[in-house]
Amino acid sequence: MLAFILRRLLQSVGVLLAVGLIAFAMFRFAGDPVNQLVAPDTPYAERLQIRQSLGLDDPVLVQFARYAGNAVRGQFGNSYQFRQPVSTLLAERMPATLELAFCATLFALTAGILMGVYSALRRDSVGAKLVQAISLVGVSLPTFLIGILLIFLFSVTLGWLPSYGRGDTVRIGWWTTGFLTASGWRALILPSITLGLFQMTLIMRLVRAEMLEVLRTDYIRFARARGLTTRSIHFGHALKNTLVPVITVAGLQLGSIIAFSIITETVFQWPGMGLLFVQAVQNVDVPIMAAYLLLVALIFVTINLVVDLLYTIVDPRLRLSVRRAA
Repeated sequence: MLAFILRRLLQSVGVLLAVGLIAFAMFRFAGDPVNQLVAPDTPYAERLQIRQSLGLDDPVLVQFARYAGNAVRGQFGNSYQFRQPVSTLLAERMPATLELAFCATLFALTAGILMGVYSALRRDSVGAKLVQAISLVGVSLPTFLIGILLIFLFSVTLGWLPSYGRGDTVRIGWWTTGFLTASGWRALILPSITLGLFQMTLIMRLVRAEMLEVLRTDYIRFARARGLTTRSIHFGHALKNTLVPVITVAGLQLGSIIAFSIITETVFQWPGMGLLFVQAVQNVDVPIMAAYLLLVALIFVTINLVVDLLYTIVDPRLRLSVRRAA
């Protein structure tokens, strides 16, 4: 198992280096950073001095090594727009994005698994057909349209929930959370549903398909022949074996929720990293864009490693194959 983890860690380092090279290339081809830092009428001598202070006159390999070393220490330079360290800006926005992603993932997993199991066990019922119809709506409608419709219904028409912002927050050290206030929870509902609806439909359809496939296998028939209860067969045997592909999709979707929360955060003006990235694109703020790219890559790599480890916990056959490979 240790050798398996070390191999995955080495692969992860390779992926991060490749993404770091892409992020560094953004600095090289997105224009001269000095033009973003000074006024158009700045003298050439002052521009040259700034270039030397930033190390832009050094060879490309030296610049990349310096950039990679700073990135390892969590230093991504200063934002052109905000004139603040990028790491500070990301740390301020990260709690909002992670809390939104957590709630959206919890909603997607809970509703998706429950609806998938129900539609598989009661596939000919009216409720199962209604669930299938809801899944088609969730897959077909784009995220921004779902958010606008929810705002129109629950904020504009009914006035039950806020349409923008994060609500009241409580600071715990450097972390700010809305979990400790009523307005924070109310502000989370609409963006969490908007962000998690598409992932919920994917998980629900996957669970339903895998559950139907597992229920037709021989060992399920053998379990029925042994006289096991229906609950034990469905949830102790069938659902457990259904979770292996679900873990894959859920892990990747968690990374997607964090990485692609941009649209949801823009629709609801949620003060997270996604909204910060949109503002960076609008103002060609390359340090923020590059740091966001590296952060998303780190999130995906970490999730993939966790998913691989969960495989070996859920499926004993994978544990055996890992031991043989070691």
